[in-house]
Amino acid sequence: MNATRPTTRTAPARARRGFTITEGLICVTVLLVAVSAALPGFSAARENRRLEGAAAQLETDLQLTRSLAVAQNRTMRFEIGRDEHGTCYVVHSGSAGDCSCAPQGAVCRPGVVAHRHQHYGADTAVAVQANVGSMVFDPLKGTVTPTATIRVEGPRTSIRQVVNVMGRIRSCSPDGTVPGYKAC
Repeated sequence: MNATRPTTRTAPARARRGFTITEGLICVTVLLVAVSAALPGFSAARENRRLEGAAAQLETDLQLTRSLAVAQNRTMRFEIGRDEHGTCYVVHSGSAGDCSCAPQGAVCRPGVVAHRHQHYGADTAVAVQANVGSMVFDPLKGTVTPTATIRVEGPRTSIRQVVNVMGRIRSCSPDGTVPGYKAC
């Protein structure tokens, strides 16, 4: 006699899925701590990138001024200004003081051509300062008079652009805190 025993089937154990609220809160807390530790570094990096971009643009515009003087066979001027709206520079074909800065663009006397203008508003984190008001680029030799040191300044650091008599530019960081620039 084959007696069969009644089998009782048990339901398979249900697989546990998802997270509990406690596990979710722990993950969020760890994520917030990591983000809050990284934020000050992002702020400094953003400031450095803005400063580096302004310094690179300044160097490019100085080279443009020299190139325009030679290509057009006429004296070109790189003029640096400051007013209540901020700081700026203008590349133009006139004499000292023939062009001034405005947030909307360069304002020049009649007959003077402004080739390039860059304005940094008082509310931005970048300013341009120099030890001269303007520099003249000679069309025959490509030289610049006078030589200058131009500072691109941010809230915490700056980059110096040193322009020699041949119109060549050397960049450095006065306090050595901008990565990629030698200390000066």
